[in-house]
Amino acid sequence: MHVYIGSRTTRERNARGEGISVFDYAPATGTLTLTQVQGGLLNPSYLLPHPALPVLYTVHGDSHEVSALRRDPRDGSLAAWRTQACEGRNPVHLALGPGGRYLMVSNHLTGALAVLPVAADGALAPVSQTLRLEGEPGPHRKEQPFAKPHYNLVDPSGRYVVVPDKGLDRVFLFALREQGVDAAPACAAVAREGAGPRHAAFHPDGRWLYVVNELDNTVVAYALEGGALRPFQVLPTLPDTCTGNSRAAGIAVDARGRHLYVSNRGDDSIAVFGIDPASGRLTPRQHAATGGSTPRFFTLAPDGRFLFALNEDSDTLVRFRVDADDGTLAADGYALRVGSPVCMVFAPGQG
Repeated sequence: MHVYIGSRTTRERNARGEGISVFDYAPATGTLTLTQVQGGLLNPSYLLPHPALPVLYTVHGDSHEVSALRRDPRDGSLAAWRTQACEGRNPVHLALGPGGRYLMVSNHLTGALAVLPVAADGALAPVSQTLRLEGEPGPHRKEQPFAKPHYNLVDPSGRYVVVPDKGLDRVFLFALREQGVDAAPACAAVAREGAGPRHAAFHPDGRWLYVVNELDNTVVAYALEGGALRPFQVLPTLPDTCTGNSRAAGIAVDARGRHLYVSNRGDDSIAVFGIDPASGRLTPRQHAATGGSTPRFFTLAPDGRFLFALNEDSDTLVRFRVDADDGTLAADGYALRVGSPVCMVFAPGQG
């Protein structure tokens, strides 16, 4: 199995990253061995392996482009291949539509979701759709001047894409079609004023959606019912001992749908919640320190035994062991130096 870690690379971001780092991953031990650094890339800040083709996609943060890189499934190595304009500024996230026929990209600073057709070999065609997000901006003077989509997540059934919008305090739900996205949202769930919806994670059975709000450091549970999102719970992501500034960032649900995780930048912790299997309600369980600064991103290993936190401002990857029963985290002393890490994805190997 191979691991790819994207990074910030530009002086404007005070970055120390070199591009995309490629690692061999040993599932039995949770160890990573560096095999390549693919340089020459501007802020490859979110990554997505194609599920059926030897292609890795990346957005270029603060720019206006998306790239497709060739990925060797035998050794995991990358090679530059194609770059395509996404007709927006600061693309921050990307996801494939049904059957991998198109790629959806959240353009954070131009308030729109872009759709790019995907060719049979994985290459990207020019933008075929631009969906602008509409609504009243939130009250935060600096962070909410206009629409700011930050994520686009396909639900487990493949019928919908969820787009949390940090600028509008809304969570949009669009229906997906074979060749593109419905122009009008099926639903626009309104969050609390100044909440700043950022990222989202579905429960594996698709009944519940969990959205982390960056600005007010909360997580909201929604029920997905008939093409609409119904909120039913909100909880803080911070411990009551955190009295300083902090911003929530990433969110993930484990494969069995029993535990939910959220990262806090400032408190520099991972919040752990239990998920009630009958109601979807959350119960706080732990705040685990990440051992570094600004955990913008974290991810669970495919088998769920480990969680890896990426501390962007202290240039470290820190490994935690996950308790199989209650989902709590224990740092085991394993850490790597990676410059300005902001995304980590797994991809299967071959041969």
